[in-house]
Amino acid sequence: MSESDDVPHGELSLRSIAMPADTNPSGDIFGGWLLSQMDLAGGTAARVRAKGRVATVGVERMAFHQRVFVGDEVSCYSRLLKVGRTSLTYVVEAWVRRQDTTTHFKATEGVFTFVAITEDGQKRPVPQE
Repeated sequence: MSESDDVPHGELSLRSIAMPADTNPSGDIFGGWLLSQMDLAGGTAARVRAKGRVATVGVERMAFHQRVFVGDEVSCYSRLLKVGRTSLTYVVEAWVRRQDTTTHFKATEGVFTFVAITEDGQKRPVPQE
């Protein structure tokens, strides 16, 4: 899944700031919030590639490398891994820049699979490019 931890791989799909409401009981950013940001990022990239609606059907190989704190800037990068008849698989990396610094690092990565769907929720073929 991981190529190099020096630079992000893929296209920037989402950027957000971790806020106090996104914390777990210990005061760190809740892993579920980070997972949801990555799902939004991958889903955005998949929707563009599929030219329409997509739905998340799987998340695998999630790896949480570093903690995320309130005020951190979280940037999610999506890289297309595989195109099936109705599905798209993306590697999504979440990179963090600590507030008031230029330091950035990969905090999390995972593999997300989306299926292309019609407006009424039925599977549809992914357009071939």
